[in-house]
Amino acid sequence: MTATRRRRLILASKSPARLGLLRQAGLEPEVIVSGVDEDAVTAPTPAELALALAEAKASVVAAKPEVHGALVIGCDSVLELDGQALGKPADAEEATARWKAMRGRAGTLQTGHCVWDTEANRYVAAVASTVVRFGEPSDDEIAAYVASGEPLYVAGAFTLDGRSAPFIEGIDGDHGNVIGISLPLVRKLLAELGVGITELWAPAG
Repeated sequence: MTATRRRRLILASKSPARLGLLRQAGLEPEVIVSGVDEDAVTAPTPAELALALAEAKASVVAAKPEVHGALVIGCDSVLELDGQALGKPADAEEATARWKAMRGRAGTLQTGHCVWDTEANRYVAAVASTVVRFGEPSDDEIAAYVASGEPLYVAGAFTLDGRSAPFIEGIDGDHGNVIGISLPLVRKLLAELGVGITELWAPAG
């Protein structure tokens, strides 16, 4: 019986959180950062923006000759609050204002996912949405969190797996999606391309 060929998998993102979730799920992707100028991408709604950014990142990496034959995953997340798309804050002042606006409220974390099959020259894409209910950190707690530097590097100025975790009351939806990638959605997109996620598992041991 011939063994199934394990496809090369590439993550078009420098996010250590996304890479970590994929590794926990038994995958060992290579990382190739797209270099897409996120500020140059626009869309009518936060969900469409997240999707457009994910498609742009995956497409740029998929077009590289050296990745032909690989599966490329591109993702991008934005927090939707009051109909606005909030990505990474520009500076500490913006991160502070963001947290003061979010506390005691709920926002929706929109993460665009795009999977390119460079062998078949086709891709599929979709958005995963998770509601995030924020607690009410004090001004001092917000100041300390912003001073840690963490919110400057994550969409929405928060993350579930870092220092802001105590300030988040709960979520409605996929936990991994808030961290950066929805594994159930990745599985579905791969299936649309005719690829079973278990075919991509790295050898055990």
